[in-house]
Formats: sequence, structure tokens, C-alpha cells
Amino acid sequence: MSRITPGKLKGMKAVSDEKGIIRAAAMDQRGSLLKSIAKERGVEKSQVSDADMAQFKTLVTKVLTRHASAILLDPEYGLDAAKARDKKAGLLLAYEKTGYDQAQPGRLPDLIPDWTVRKTIEAGGDCVKVLLYYTPDEKPEINDIKHAFVERIGAECRALDVPFFLEFVGYDPQGGNEKGVEFAKQKPRIVAESMREFSKPEYGVDVLKVEIPVNTAFVEGTQAFKKAEVAQTKSQALEAFRQAASATTKPFIYLSAGVSDAVFRENLELAGEAGVEFNGVLCGRATWKEGIPVYAKQGAAAFEKWLEGEGVRNIQALNQVLDKTAKPWFKKAGLETVSV
Repeated sequence: MSRITPGKLKGMKAVSDEKGIIRAAAMDQRGSLLKSIAKERGVEKSQVSDADMAQFKTLVTKVLTRHASAILLDPEYGLDAAKARDKKAGLLLAYEKTGYDQAQPGRLPDLIPDWTVRKTIEAGGDCVKVLLYYTPDEKPEINDIKHAFVERIGAECRALDVPFFLEFVGYDPQGGNEKGVEFAKQKPRIVAESMREFSKPEYGVDVLKVEIPVNTAFVEGTQAFKKAEVAQTKSQALEAFRQAASATTKPFIYLSAGVSDAVFRENLELAGEAGVEFNGVLCGRATWKEGIPVYAKQGAAAFEKWLEGEGVRNIQALNQVLDKTAKPWFKKAGLETVSV
């Protein structure tokens, strides 16, 4: 982080704990959540209402923010949920439309058409989050569009003095299996090069929200290893963590990418073992996704009970790992403490 301005400092403090660790829950899923609820109910997506989406998000927010430093929500379904968050929890709001443009190649992003950074602030948001599908292996003309897209958002956040969290998710531009071993072999490079690119000052990114640089299902010696094909040994995986971390001087946090809570915790423990100074998490599905069938089939009361039990246990277990592994973000901003 370069010199931090008063507004950005205020936003960063709002979404981190007193030690400078970002322990944020993520509940900005839209298309994927709608699809999952519909699948569990055995209905079409059109039969899942806006009220269903808002209620699901509100319950997650109400319960889990008691144990989180912040919550990530979306303006479409999440503004009522934002009001239900714990008084000590900060608020990040997504700025991008869900999914990507499937009418043309390159997984090009777009913003919510009636939303702005100014509206994020007016809605009580402390930080702006944008998701981008990105790979250094894409055609240069496609990535040029994405670079300009991020630069414009960075300028808007800079002008309004609000922190900009950029999440990037890698993919295979040739359409290969992104859950398979061949992509797993390429993932360390894709993550590291993406982190290096968006650390450049022209983008104005304050915090990188990054993927775990390996797929532990293919890392020999981990609990998540499928005991099938090997992409990396454990020692190679630890080096992949270190190489990715060395690609940036900015604060960065890990995303869970839909893996189970147990797998995500193991990933964070690997980061700790590698000596990586990451600054927290923005964790969504790993904490609450197993509750989707409960909500879809048994209703809100049963889901809230599930959250109070299993959901809270998941986030508490995650917090215990963060206590041992995560480091304060403010040291990368040249500050001695967040109480500056």
C-alpha cells in the first residue's frame, strides 16, 4: 500500500479487527446462490423470489457477523441484510454484476448498471469489492479491456477516498477443466502473475482478494489430496504460497472459492507454514453453503438454527486458524497500528 489517505484508513479499520486482521464473511453470491436454492427445491430459478434471496442473506449476516470483522454483500439483494449486521462489523459492497458476459469470449466483466461508488458510501459501505475473471494466458486485447476496467474503478475509489478490494479468479481461456490436475499445475503461476499485475499503482487497488495458489486436491501430503494425480508435492505447494506472496507488497486476503470449511482451514494452515504474511480472509461458501439445503427445504427458522450451530462452529474454527496465521494489514501500509 502507498500512503494511505484518511478515508481509506477509516474504511480499512472498519472491516478489520483491533489487531488489523480482516475476518470478513462473504454473502454477495447472487446467480450461484439462486441456482443452488432452486436445485435443492427442485424448481426453476424463476421460482426463487427476491424475498428468498434477501432472507437468506439477512440470516447469514445476522448470525455470522457476531463472529466476523465485516460482511460482504451486494446491492441487489443485500441492503436489508446490511442493516442486520452486528454493530461492530464493517460492510463491503460488491460493485460488479454477477457472472460475466457469456455472449463473447474472455469472461468480460460489467458493473451493476444503476450503482456507483458514491451509492456504496451512501448505503453505509466502508469498502468497494469487484470480482474479475482473469488469467495472464488470455489474449492481450481481452486483458487490455480488463486492465482499463480495473483502472477506472480504482480512479473512482481514489476520487471518493474509499478502499478498493479487487478479487480475481483464474480460468482456462481454452475451456479446459478448471477443477482438473492440468489446471492445478498452472494455478501457482496464474495466481502469482495476477497478483503482480494488479499490484501496479495505476490500478489503485488497496487490497487483493486472491485464490489459494494451489488446488490441495492435487497436492500430495495434504488432507485434501484425492490420492490420484499429483500437481505439486507439499514442499512445492509451500513454495507456491511464497512465490505468490512475493509478487505483491499490498495487503492481501484469501478467498475460499467454494471449498469446504475443513479444506479452507487447511489451506490457511499451509500459508502459515509457508511463512506467508497474508492479512485475513473474505470467506463465504465454506462457512454457510452446507446450510442451503436446510433453508431450501425446511425454511428460515431451521436455517437460522443451523447457522447458530454449524455455521458458528465453522467461523469460530476459521478464526482460530487466523489467530495463528494471519498478520495485520497496516504494516504493509507503513503504519505501526490501526489506531493511528
